[in-house]
Amino acid sequence: MNNLKEFLIKAKKQTYANENIEKQKSSRNGSHDYEYSSNNMIYHDTYFGGINFMGEEVVYEENDTPIWGMNYYGITLDQTLSEEAVDKALRPALMQVGSDDTIPVRGPQEYINGDYKYIFNVSGNLDYFEGEETIYKNGKKVYILKCHGGVIKR
Repeated sequence: MNNLKEFLIKAKKQTYANENIEKQKSSRNGSHDYEYSSNNMIYHDTYFGGINFMGEEVVYEENDTPIWGMNYYGITLDQTLSEEAVDKALRPALMQVGSDDTIPVRGPQEYINGDYKYIFNVSGNLDYFEGEETIYKNGKKVYILKCHGGVIKR
């Protein structure tokens, strides 16, 4: 599991969270895709939508066997905010993955960036977890995401 934990931290910092990384070719109609590989492991993140979105992350071992995954759904509660505005709060928080003891499936437990406050509450471990991510702007909740996942076995 330590290999998976370290791999997830690297993968997340080299995909969506990093605004300088380019998306991959869409794997399905309308999808946005990111991929990272290292040390015989591959990470693939696919999501649909923008201000309201759903997605899935999967980690594969060298032989293309899926070993870990997460599903997520996020919604922008303040519809006056654009996807770009939410990204300005979300991406910097997600780049902090691994900076505290929170399991590395989203960001840290808390991150403040200007007027935005990011909070991630998660229970469980990499084997099985459930989490909720919220963003507040000037104390008002403007975004929420629910996620769950864990180890994949046949």
